[in-house]
Amino acid sequence: VQLQASGGGLVQPGGSLRLSCAASGVTFSNHAMSWFRQAPGKERDIVAAINFRGTKTYYPDSVKGRFTISRDNTKNTVFLQMSSLKPEDTGVYYCAGRWGSETYVDNYEYEHWGQGTLVTVSS
Repeated sequence: VQLQASGGGLVQPGGSLRLSCAASGVTFSNHAMSWFRQAPGKERDIVAAINFRGTKTYYPDSVKGRFTISRDNTKNTVFLQMSSLKPEDTGVYYCAGRWGSETYVDNYEYEHWGQGTLVTVSS
């Protein structure tokens, strides 16, 4: 199983960025997916989760209304659209996946992890 995240970079506060995560070696349509963020010196926290069909999503309050997770099961890809970015959104963003029909919010619940992509929000 391989998860390949991409789309990170440097963006100014208030800007937008779209992350992608392409999956291979797995039946993607049977897997719940999520994005986690790890800021320097901090734990890895969830920022968005989506169920296997794309009909349920979860966001913590810190990103609700600014981040949107979506998926394309025909392309084995999950996306994270981020807008109104703040400096505190800076960190390495990881996509994660696991077999299951629900949304899962704890990192120990996930068995597959991508390599991470760095997002830096700074002027």
